[in-house]
Amino acid sequence: MSPDTPYSMMIRQVQKAIAFARKAHHGQLRRTGEPYLTHCIHTGKIVAVLVPSTGKRAIDTVVAGILHDVIDDTSESLDTIEREFDTDVANLVAGVSRLSYINQLLRRHRRLNVNQAALSQEEANSLRVMLLGMVDDPRVVLIKLADRLHNMRTIYALPPAKAQAVAQETLAIWCSLASRLGLWALKAELEDLCFAVLQPQIFLRMRADLASMWSHPNRTGNARKIYGKSSSLLHQRMKSMTAEHEEPAETDEEYICMKVLLQAVLPFDLLLDRKKRIDFFNKLVENSNLETKPKVVRDAAFALGSLVVCEEALERELFISTSYVPGMEVTLSARLKSLFSIYSKMKRKEIGINKVYDARALRVIVGDKNGALHGQAVQCCYNLLNIVHRLWSPIDGEFDDYIVNPKPSGYQSLHTAVQGPDNSPLEIQIRTQRMHECAEHGLAAHWLYKETEDKLPLETSVTGSGTTTPSYFSTDIEDQGSIVDDGSHKYSSLKVGHPVLRVEAGHLLAAVIVRVDKDARELLVAVSFGLAASEAVADRRSSQTKRWEAYASLYKKVSDEWWFEPGHGDWCTCLEKYTLCQDGMYHKQDQFQRMLPTFIQIIELTEEEENLYWAIMSAVFEGKPVASVTSNPSFQNKLGYTSANPTLTDSGINNKVYLLRTMLQWEKQLRSEASLQQVEYATKPYDASSGLLGEVVIVCWPNGEIMRLSTGSTAADAARRAGVEGKLVSVNGQLVVPNTKLRDGDVVEIRM
Repeated sequence: MSPDTPYSMMIRQVQKAIAFARKAHHGQLRRTGEPYLTHCIHTGKIVAVLVPSTGKRAIDTVVAGILHDVIDDTSESLDTIEREFDTDVANLVAGVSRLSYINQLLRRHRRLNVNQAALSQEEANSLRVMLLGMVDDPRVVLIKLADRLHNMRTIYALPPAKAQAVAQETLAIWCSLASRLGLWALKAELEDLCFAVLQPQIFLRMRADLASMWSHPNRTGNARKIYGKSSSLLHQRMKSMTAEHEEPAETDEEYICMKVLLQAVLPFDLLLDRKKRIDFFNKLVENSNLETKPKVVRDAAFALGSLVVCEEALERELFISTSYVPGMEVTLSARLKSLFSIYSKMKRKEIGINKVYDARALRVIVGDKNGALHGQAVQCCYNLLNIVHRLWSPIDGEFDDYIVNPKPSGYQSLHTAVQGPDNSPLEIQIRTQRMHECAEHGLAAHWLYKETEDKLPLETSVTGSGTTTPSYFSTDIEDQGSIVDDGSHKYSSLKVGHPVLRVEAGHLLAAVIVRVDKDARELLVAVSFGLAASEAVADRRSSQTKRWEAYASLYKKVSDEWWFEPGHGDWCTCLEKYTLCQDGMYHKQDQFQRMLPTFIQIIELTEEEENLYWAIMSAVFEGKPVASVTSNPSFQNKLGYTSANPTLTDSGINNKVYLLRTMLQWEKQLRSEASLQQVEYATKPYDASSGLLGEVVIVCWPNGEIMRLSTGSTAADAARRAGVEGKLVSVNGQLVVPNTKLRDGDVVEIRM
């Protein structure tokens, strides 16, 4: 008899869990009318998408997802689960139960207290801290997120007022936690489900507007020639359907039911799995019953279909192109921005939906052999940028080079917005594998420097009555494309000798500014054809001294030779003229004053870098050794180097999140040795026994206040903080002695 395979073991355990849940939840129905078991199975299926496909920890997580409600809603106990399965599964189920208990306790309190119908920002933040503090295994959060996601998918069964309250809570708490753990696709689906509940009319209109932008038959052009038969069939179907349903009836928009709107939210696994997207795309083309579905559902399908069209077009171009570095592994992924994120950006920037250029995006990641070929990979990134701009027209002013000029967080990538195959905006991101891992898991991750503060006002009722069209849907929006901002104000302080980077396809060369003319609209630049810059750009934040010395030597050479006009130079150096154009970039001019694709990027210097650069420049011109300048202790103090990141020091919650995210990758080695050292930026490593961030967060009952106390605080400290020192205190329903230490999530009740 052959030994069990990992797959057969997983199937057997999952089937056992389903049988256990079926027996435990026998006779229980959900508000949808379905057996309660369906929720258990769907939760397990969502968890299965989020964890590795094999391994005991992954199997235990799926099993716990199926059993997550057993001890709360049935007569079964944790001891039974531990006996039937194992300790790991029982601990996961207990962790989910505890999160659910705290969440329901506070929700009940808000519902009873009229003045706290919704979470305040401070309360939401405290609740997030407490929930994270209660969790030492990120799989608990995964299961709870999967549970909440399926509940949101079926929230139409709840009364409107309760559905709104749950959606508001989901936005404030669970979407934030999903984001902090890097579950971007799941977060996007949760956001849109909440958006559909809270703003049904705006959701409906935005879905229609995007579908119109991305599927309008007049914009497709020679789709058959460029994108192949399947894309052409899709556009033909769109054409017939838009002709039939050009103007949807007002009553259809007004009385659209919540269940239909929720069906128009794309499942997150479609955005994670390219094969699923392609299968969906093919079924969309072949589905003869598509016309019978509600328009908002068709609009969602077209949005995903348009993304597949863009993805296939770029992949085909990359495949036939020979200009990127041979042998370099290039991977492609795609994503749709959630409607809620688009809506928030439109409000924040006061722009129309056609100006949200990243509503759909493609990401190209260049393999760098774990950093061994990082310089070549950076060169490849610029080659790929050139390919993208040849395929689709770039949108003026929408190119950002975060490789040359990283964000303060350390984030590096090339961002460009282009007019996609349907002549609508499409964002492209290009980065190396090491840059991608830093962005997703390192110090540059969004959760370390950006916490969304957008709130969703309840401008409309759930029933859709009394709705007014938001101003951003007005046809009177100013045509921002007619306003030309060449960005010259950004460069008004440029000085002669400033370092720049010359980019011609994938060739990166060091250069310095020799002359600044016409209020920085024209630059004369000295280019060193013997000084390749790809390696320097690849490692922008280290080994600066040699790099700045090379730039300073180049500028000194130009000064010593008295070169001052375009064309001056020698075999290794040449002076070139660049002009600031409408796209916000400095392009090279030929002898006929024509703009060429070759451009320069201004290297933006931090205060410390600028001090170092000009000190090295002075040393080079004076003939002094550069080492004597940089080794001077007074100069080092002037630079103000610090060993810790103050932002992270002040925000210790990121220690816990960092470790939880690390744990989520339990079967993958995504960290290089360098990125593992990022833990040193934290104040101190997280110790599960010492609480979170030097404090514990508890619920003080009966007021329902979320209270923060220092680590090691006792029940007596909580009573003292509440102003009733000396009273009897119970923790989690049990009377305790005054010196009982408190943990995150404890419910402390003070007996009056």
